[in-house]
Order: sequence, then structure tokens, then C-alpha cells
Amino acid sequence: MADQISLTFPDGSVRDYPAGTTAAQVAASIAPSLAKNAISATLDGQHIDLAWPLTENGTIAINTMKDAAPALELIRHDLAHVMARAVQELWPDVKVTIGPVRDFGWFYDFDREEPFTPDDLGAIETRMKQIIAARDPVRTEVWDRARARAHYEAANEPFKVELLDRIPEGQPIRMYWHGDWQDLCRGPHLQSTGQLPADAFKLTHVAGAYWLGDNTRPMLQRIYGVAFRNRDELKAHMHMLEEAAKRDHRKLGREMDLFHMQEEAPGQIFWHPNGWAIYTTLQDYMRRRQRAGGYVEVNTPQVVSRKLWEESGHWENYQENMFIVEVDEDHAKTKTINALKPMNCPCHVQIFNHGLKSYRDLPLRMAEFGSCARYEPSGALHGIMRVRGFTQDDAHIFCTEDQIEAETRKFIEFLAAIYADLGFEGWRIKLSTRPEKRIGSDESWDRSEAALGNACRAAGHDYELFPGEGAFYGPKLEFVLRDAIGRDWQCGTLQVDPNLPERLDAEYVGADGAKHRPIMLHRAVLGSFERFIGIMIENSTGKLPFWLAPRQVVVASIVSDADDYVHEVAAALQAAGIRAEADIRNEKINYKVREHSVAKVPVIMAVGMKEVADRSVSIRRLDRQGSQSQPLDAALAALAAEATPPDLRG
Repeated sequence: MADQISLTFPDGSVRDYPAGTTAAQVAASIAPSLAKNAISATLDGQHIDLAWPLTENGTIAINTMKDAAPALELIRHDLAHVMARAVQELWPDVKVTIGPVRDFGWFYDFDREEPFTPDDLGAIETRMKQIIAARDPVRTEVWDRARARAHYEAANEPFKVELLDRIPEGQPIRMYWHGDWQDLCRGPHLQSTGQLPADAFKLTHVAGAYWLGDNTRPMLQRIYGVAFRNRDELKAHMHMLEEAAKRDHRKLGREMDLFHMQEEAPGQIFWHPNGWAIYTTLQDYMRRRQRAGGYVEVNTPQVVSRKLWEESGHWENYQENMFIVEVDEDHAKTKTINALKPMNCPCHVQIFNHGLKSYRDLPLRMAEFGSCARYEPSGALHGIMRVRGFTQDDAHIFCTEDQIEAETRKFIEFLAAIYADLGFEGWRIKLSTRPEKRIGSDESWDRSEAALGNACRAAGHDYELFPGEGAFYGPKLEFVLRDAIGRDWQCGTLQVDPNLPERLDAEYVGADGAKHRPIMLHRAVLGSFERFIGIMIENSTGKLPFWLAPRQVVVASIVSDADDYVHEVAAALQAAGIRAEADIRNEKINYKVREHSVAKVPVIMAVGMKEVADRSVSIRRLDRQGSQSQPLDAALAALAAEATPPDLRG
């Protein structure tokens, strides 16, 4: 180790320090105010603790609470430790496990015989605030493995012993103390409990969780919390959660009679007529869009031999997520092993490989509404958002390396038009670049990454760079929607892949007469129909665009003498291509309006004897006050135009 190290700062300046200097000492050398406000540092892109000694040259930035990403990571991570300390101070017999940071907060798993109650959560919160008010120092040490094992065995913490055994040889075993309470953790952490905002966190709920996600291991109790930098951010988040509860697609799905799920088919969806109307209308729209975009549609088997999955690499790397199907073939000595396809790409390569392809055939855009099955742990399933059976709007573009940029630009423009039609204007692009472990030359990566970045700019969109987040075989773009209450959903994707064509021996004949490997661009706009429909339902609170609404119009009688006209109006609407139904029940019109409004029917036509005499309808729009009387023919024409999908409008 050198005696001196050189550190480069964000402004480009360089300073030399003795090796072993901590980031806290670096902050103090710059300004007392920075030393006071510092919470951590970022060294060569790695988030580090202020107390860690620096031994190598690098680029460094000192973080304060104004730096949102590192600040939130520290706040949530420290609060996980403070919560675990509070639990063990209140119930000393409880065993602790792990407490990672997650979206908006953290969780920590505990081994306790008695279930935690809402009153317990209140007591834990109170104790946490007392720990924060005590402003106990946070310190860290690196121990050798034997010392750490002896410590946890003496403390009767078996889960920590197991975690210790999982730390690879050569990695530091870092011990953290928050006051007198200690945990095994890779860090970083704040410098004292007093740096935590006592009014910006809340414990939300308790759930069961198997140790390390393994259903053969003990069931633990997982306490969830959320945390932010200040009270206003927490208040905004809690308001968002209230809005999210109102928009929950599972609740709206029941009210709109869209689907249900049951134990006999975990992670699978039973689509009701109303839900299937949304599904097929969206699928028909995507089919037309893809046809207009130059895609050919294919369909591939759902049960595919193990042999293909081995050749593609999925058997080795993805088998735990696959449903295996064993078949007793006639006269076979051993069972044939197949798998339900978890993705479509290897099958699409088989179609590409069927028959000789020329450079003149490229780019070849191959699309499939591919039904896939992936094993998801039961605890991860969530309505139609996280399922085991789903259909992707999947497509693969086989092209040359020189065509990547043009095809990517076309795809971004294609995706942008679809998102606009579906009511999502606010979305952004992430560009994930080469990871440390990868295949292919640096020159090839340079060209692929440049092609994706150039395509984004040419299509008129900026992008966020995520260094090192690409797949081992190529960079990718991710398209992230933002919904009406500010939540982000990653839906669309485009992945550059030279690897699968190589593994599955895909070739085309180039202009030089020689055989070449195509590049494969994996792309999706919606992702899965199931998840995207769930997103649309929550984004719109079930008030879908008229052309997508499963029940577009209900014609409701005010008096029974109008029943014949109600049926005539409903039939005329249906003939005009509108999903309409008649409601001639012996109920008051206000009752009917309320019921159909809860079901999110966008248009309710109230029909009484005045409407019969005038051959008109009284139109009530969802969430609008009052009604509007209109001649039947005019109403038919206006609603037929509104029911036309956006890609078919003039």
C-alpha cells in the first residue's frame, strides 16, 4: 500500500492524503461546515462510510442530506438497525436476522414466538424515537471470521452465524454498533442515531416470511417501515399510499367484475367477460400496431424440450423459475423432460433458423403474444401484477450490428405512440451499460451502447445512464412509466443480444456470400398484458378510456313502459360497435346510476317516456354532474367515434 493517495473531487481538483485517511477527515480538510453536515461519501461510484479508511487513489464526493439517493439509503438502513435494537430492547429473547433497504423504506425479519400486534408497532416506534433522541454514536470494526462466529454463538444468534458463513472468503466482516447494540452489516451507516429524522418514518405492517425465502426454513415475522428525509416527504408518501389503496386493481377488479384468482390455480387469472373484453381489445390494438410497424406475427409451443433450454442457457441459469413437465413417452425407458416456456426468445430463433436467411431479409421483426409461465414464490404474487402465467407483447428483431441504431429509433417512436394512445405521456428511458463480467469485445460494446444512446437522441428523448447494469451479453434500454400518483413502472424494454443467436447457431448470408450471426433485439412495449392492464386500472382508478372500457354504455329504464325503447337503443349501440347493455330492472334510476358508477361504466343512458316520445337519450357521464339530452342518432354517431380505437381514427 502506498504511503500517499490522490483523491479527485467533483470540481476536478486533486488533493493528496496519507493512506488510511477516512472520508470524514477528507470532509474536515475541505471545510468545517462540510465535516458537520457530511453523512457518507461516494468513492469511484461506491457508497462508503465516513469512517472507512481510504487506501487507493480515486474520485470522491462527500454526501450530505441534500444528496437524496445516498441520504435515503442511509436513513432507511440505519432505521432498520434502530428498529431491530428497539425490538430486542423491548423483547430480549427475540432473534434478529436481516434488514435490507427496499423501495421507500426497509424491512427486518425477526424470530419471535408471539406475533407482533399493532400495539407492538406503536411501542417499537416510540422506542426508536427514544434511541434517536439519545444521539448514540455509530461505530464500525472489521473482525476476523473466528472472532465474529464466537461472538454470535455466545449471543445465541443462530441466524447471524448462518449469514456469517455466507460471506465469501476475502470479503471484510464488518461489525456495526448503534450505541451498545451490534449487528453484522456491510454498511455504510450514519455517524450517530441523532442524524436520523425522528418525524419522517413510520412502521406500516407485519407479514410472515420464510428465512431466506425458503419454504423449508423457519417462518419469521417481517416488520415493514417507510422513511424519508423530512416530515413533508413522509406525509406525501402516506397520502400516496391512501390513493394507491383507492386505486388497488384487486379492489377495482371486484367492483368492475373483471377477474378473480383462487387457490386451485395460484398465480393464474380467471378472466371474467368484462376483464377479457379489456384484454382482447388491447391485444387487437397491439396486433394492428405491430402489423403497421412491419412485424410478422408468429406463435410457438408452450411446452418445449429440455434440450432447447440447455442450448439457450436457460436450463443452467433460470431452471428454478421454470415449471418442469415430465412425460412418459410410449416405449421410452426414461421420462421425457420438458418445460413450460418462461420466455419466447429461443423459440423465435427456431423460426429464424427454419430456412436460409439473407441480409436482404434483415431486419426481420418477429412478434408473438406469447403465453409464458414462470415460478414466483407465493409470497411475491400480487393480483394480476405479479403472476405465474402471463402473456407478453413480445417481439425480436433480427438485424445486423449496423442496423441496431435505426431499429432502436423506430422502436422508441413506435413505443411513444402507443404510450400516448394509452394515456401515458410521462415516461423516461434508462440506458444500462456493460457490467464488469461480460462477453464480447470493448469495441463491440462501444458500438452497441453508442447506437442505443444515439437512437434515443434521434427519437427526441433523453436517457438516464446506469453504468454496469446491462446484461452480460449486451446493453439495454428500459422504459419507465410514471402513473397519476407518481409511481414508476418499468414496462417497455429493448435488449441488445449477440449471445443467443451464437448459442442457437442463427445465421444469415451476407452481401459477401459468407455466413454471419445476426444481432437479436429483444423488445416489449407493455411487458405483460396482465401487469399492464393492472397498471392502467390503477392509473385511471378504473375509469379507462372509452374505447377500452369493458362496459361502455348501460341503457337504463326510468319506467317499465320505456323497456322496449331501452332494448332498441341498446341494439342500435351494439350494431354501431359499442359494448352496450340494457338495464330494465324494477329499481329506481338513482340506484341504477350509483351501481353502474361503482362499476366504472363511462356512459349511462337514462330512458323514460319523454325520451321515448322524442327518440332521444339522457346521457350521464361518469364523475360528471347532471345529464345531457341528445337525439338518439346524434348520440350513436358521437359514441361510435369515441369507441373507435385511436389507431383507427382518421
